[in-house]
Amino acid sequence: MTTGLDHLPPTVEVGVGPVSFDDLLSVARAGAPVRLSRDAAVAIDRARTVIDELAAAPTPAYGVSTGFGALATRHIPTEMRAQLQRSLVRSHAAGSGPEVEREVVRGLMLLRLSTLATGHTGVRRETAELLAALLAHGITPVVREYGSLGCSGDLAPLSHCALALMGEGEVRDASGTLMPAAEALAAAGLTPVELAAKEGLALINGTDGMLGMLVLAIADLRMLLRTADIAAAMSVEGQLATDRVFAPELQAIRPHPGQAASAANLVALLAGSGVVASHRGPDCNRVQDAYSLRCSPQVHGGARDTVEHAATVAGRELASAVDNPVVLAEEGRVESNGNFHGAPVAYVLDFLAIVAADVASISERRTDRFLDKARNHGLPPFLAHDPGVDSGHMIAQYTQAAIVSELKRLAVPASVDSIPSSAMQEDHVSMGWSAARKLRRSVDGLTRVVAIEVLTAARALDLRRPLEPSRATGAVIDLLRSSGIEGPGPDRYLSPEIEATVALVASGAVLSAAESVIGELA
Repeated sequence: MTTGLDHLPPTVEVGVGPVSFDDLLSVARAGAPVRLSRDAAVAIDRARTVIDELAAAPTPAYGVSTGFGALATRHIPTEMRAQLQRSLVRSHAAGSGPEVEREVVRGLMLLRLSTLATGHTGVRRETAELLAALLAHGITPVVREYGSLGCSGDLAPLSHCALALMGEGEVRDASGTLMPAAEALAAAGLTPVELAAKEGLALINGTDGMLGMLVLAIADLRMLLRTADIAAAMSVEGQLATDRVFAPELQAIRPHPGQAASAANLVALLAGSGVVASHRGPDCNRVQDAYSLRCSPQVHGGARDTVEHAATVAGRELASAVDNPVVLAEEGRVESNGNFHGAPVAYVLDFLAIVAADVASISERRTDRFLDKARNHGLPPFLAHDPGVDSGHMIAQYTQAAIVSELKRLAVPASVDSIPSSAMQEDHVSMGWSAARKLRRSVDGLTRVVAIEVLTAARALDLRRPLEPSRATGAVIDLLRSSGIEGPGPDRYLSPEIEATVALVASGAVLSAAESVIGELA
């Protein structure tokens, strides 16, 4: 029987340094197994020695021999500390709502393991190794949608993962079957851990959920923004617009790197277009194209630059050891800190929801121009086969408009919506988890909007024949037609064609089709 463990990518080794974007994508999406490096094991052991010494000392140490949060003033006797750790994890595993996606849970587990591997948390080696083993065996704890305020980190989601290490709660095995954690661990030959001093807190105090979702979104948006350039090129071509505004000398006098890259893509995508060449002569009376066509590089480019800023923040966070308190092994001490606060990550998650909404908005405007007889330069109303009898792509644009309106609501920042908790001990929180969750919806919405533009532009370019599209845009049209998405004709059931195009955009197939004939886009 085929399971999620067949045909896995290479094992990702987690050391004292940061995991990479590619590491996270491989583990989260491709199911790559993980293992701890030798230097990580040494760092973990060194930090644990510090914790053991503090646990044996008569002086209370936060997170080691005290309660947590607003209950930190209580000193916990030695014989009750194992119960303290169990109680912490059980009580904090208080999520509610639908299950979070497998890729998100695997991503946050990897990132928590990465922090444990730094030697700044004080867990025992066997605890870290069990977390690695869950990832290697494809065991995914059930994490619920609601419960994290993003400070102290993603407590509830991480607690559901820590609960599985204790052999409690629910998980899904490598084949996706829901079962008790104890059964899944036993089937994999794994033994649950009894958490020792400091370990419960070390397993649940981090920004791992929001950070994992940020990295996944950055990867998706990098692909989608190049695909949006393809969609824009198809619209520029299909609406008989000019490519002269994308010339590099015009971009150079406003030197935003994303704008230059997007414009260069448009030039490459439109090269050799018979449609563009058909109206390039001196008799062309078009003075300026609409903003949604002419300003595509400025909007797409601004989005690209925002994504790269977010990637810089994500890189810093990947290089961080986020826990409270942290172990400074070289100095033999443990210190409380505020590094768990998710604000830096939450801000860029919100920024990305804004750019996703705006790129979708300009895409919808380009699509709408195809459908209006007064603006589409000779195409039939709504690209219909027999206007009046047929409605063509009229309602496909409605679908775009509905999604764009939703994306505008999702662009309202979560990071400004702090709400106090823990008896006012945690009186300012980041809401980074919420920002990440809505960004995932935003990325999905942008994918759908761009797909509808591609679908509509392909129909328009077919209606322009015998004028020939460029090689790149022609390759995209060929992809759609070879995937069973028909060209112009009488009205038919449109939803399956939209969903098929969405799948081609989301998988990167549309991008690959264009790049297969002109090379890699910027």
